[in-house]
Amino acid sequence: MRVLEVEKLKVQTDGRIVVDNANLYVSSGEIVLLFGPNGSGKTSLTMALLGHPNYKIVDGKIFFYRHDITNLTLEERVRLGLTVAFQFSPELRGVKLYELAREIAEKHGVSKEAFDDLIKTLQLDRLLDRHVNVGFSGGERKRVEIFLAALQSPKFIIFDEPDSGVDRDSVALIAKAIEKMFEFGLKGALIITHTGFLTRYLRASRAYVMINKRIVCEGPAEIVSDHIIRFGFDPCEARSSR
Repeated sequence: MRVLEVEKLKVQTDGRIVVDNANLYVSSGEIVLLFGPNGSGKTSLTMALLGHPNYKIVDGKIFFYRHDITNLTLEERVRLGLTVAFQFSPELRGVKLYELAREIAEKHGVSKEAFDDLIKTLQLDRLLDRHVNVGFSGGERKRVEIFLAALQSPKFIIFDEPDSGVDRDSVALIAKAIEKMFEFGLKGALIITHTGFLTRYLRASRAYVMINKRIVCEGPAEIVSDHIIRFGFDPCEARSSR
């Protein structure tokens, strides 16, 4: 069953088309990658999928568990179980990580066992009594963002460049946490990435490449990731210009 399906999606913001005729899908149990250089439209696609009001869908459809959610609000999509873990997370001075995490976990019915398991997996013990993201390294911020997203018990999650600016050890921990989320009820994930380094630590099934607002390549994740690491985006850029 397809958890998320995007059909011929065209998105506009500030009077400009930022996503053009995008097609992709994620089936139940799948991890799918979305590659692309800066400015290719990946973040705009994410905002449209989430239902951000500044990103207007002018054509195409979005289906979530076969239900058309194209015209639903951001709040309605979140209530259905669609979540985004953003690339840049804010500092919350005066709010301790443990207090915020417990409140989120209780709201979404996350068990103490699952809560503690995520803390152990992401190695967050020494951060729990600190204010959220205040003085945290890039890797710590990413691990905290994954932690808080997991506590929302999403059915489907979009990870916005979880491996960007992160050391190798943190990438490995993030990959473990993503796999752990499937044990806790996650049904599918779309990972936006520049490098695909996460594929060294988790199993993604397929990958798409987005260039100049369009999805121009698709294939097995391992093959697409290897080609991008070795050759960059040149082969797909050549295809997109045809």
